[in-house]
Amino acid sequence: MFKELKREAYEANVALPRHGLINLTFGNASAIDRARGVFAIKPSGVDYSGLTPDDMVVVDLEGRKVEGPLNPSSDTPTHRRLFLAFPDIGGVVHTHSSHATAFAQAGRPIPIFGTTHADYFNGEVPVTRKMIASEIASDYEWQTGKVIVEKMQAFNPAEFPGVLVNRHAPFTWGPTAAKALEAAVAVECIAQMALMSLQLAPDLEPIEQELLDKHFKRKHGASAYYGQSPNR
Repeated sequence: MFKELKREAYEANVALPRHGLINLTFGNASAIDRARGVFAIKPSGVDYSGLTPDDMVVVDLEGRKVEGPLNPSSDTPTHRRLFLAFPDIGGVVHTHSSHATAFAQAGRPIPIFGTTHADYFNGEVPVTRKMIASEIASDYEWQTGKVIVEKMQAFNPAEFPGVLVNRHAPFTWGPTAAKALEAAVAVECIAQMALMSLQLAPDLEPIEQELLDKHFKRKHGASAYYGQSPNR
């Protein structure tokens, strides 16, 4: 019933180690079918090298397993919370990529120093507040989604396709699982470059607003002109 949805989730998951975004079995990706109200996600604790499309677990938006013999990722409630909060996203990716996770563990947003960052985010990559003891103790993964949604109230998810969870790691999203994966690659790349830039220039100021606007808007929005037309 969900062959194509499982394939989309599978392709995003197996790309994570290929892009150097995960170690061991850390991280996961999901893809949603809005019309049927279900999403497919990586099974919990299964090594990426052994994954198949049939291993993907299908879950509905109430959190009930719909299809698949394996247990879904322990992060499934976080994905579900994001799908419920952001109706325009089609995929979610969670990684523990090293440089982005360093910023998350430090509780610091990734500052926007250059145009590579501006191609993907319309400002710094935000970071959530720390979770409190009661949130950690009860429904932890759902509460993780809650603090993400809380933080993103001040941001447009289409212009900021990811966030750092304080003390934890990045979550990214996009209109498809493939685009959520691309955002995860971008977050790790710009985190690494930000750290290197700060080593070279500890007092470096953020990118000029005019340059940020130019690079972001040439790839996003009504005036975008980067890339090819859909008919190409």
